[in-house]
Amino acid sequence: MKKFSWILALVMMVTAVFSNQTQAQNGKWSPQAKGAVIGALGGGAAGALINKRNRVVGGAVGGVAGAGVGYAIGKHTDNKRKQAAAAAAARQAAANRAANERAERQALARRVDAAERKAELAQAKQQQQYPAMASGFAASTPMMLTASNGPVASGYLPNESYGDRNSAYSTSEVRRKSW
Repeated sequence: MKKFSWILALVMMVTAVFSNQTQAQNGKWSPQAKGAVIGALGGGAAGALINKRNRVVGGAVGGVAGAGVGYAIGKHTDNKRKQAAAAAAARQAAANRAANERAERQALARRVDAAERKAELAQAKQQQQYPAMASGFAASTPMMLTASNGPVASGYLPNESYGDRNSAYSTSEVRRKSW
């Protein structure tokens, strides 16, 4: 019995020392190695306790079995951590994609708004330059046809719908005569 208590005390002390060192060296030891070391120590102690005829053989067999079980538990733990990290990375990537798409839609909306404001300003400027056009094209036609050096004589007509994207020649201030 005295021999048994010394072996048990020695195994407990070694297990406590190595388990603390394993926890302190988180960055250096993989979960599989930690599990194998802790399993080997625990299995060796259990094997020595179980095999009363030959404690050395029992400790060795228990240590090998404990190391195998500890390695399997450590591998399972490591796989779970990797899956959790991959899922977190996928969620972060999806959030980044959504944020990028939102930013692109906002930028497009700002560009469209700027283009519409520019078209409105151009239309207001055109109405200021050609006040007769604001009341209608027919009212100013006789005046334009009689002018010898006006826009009609040069083959161009002012474009009342300049900047209006839904009409023809929206990007040109003048229209070419088609006759």
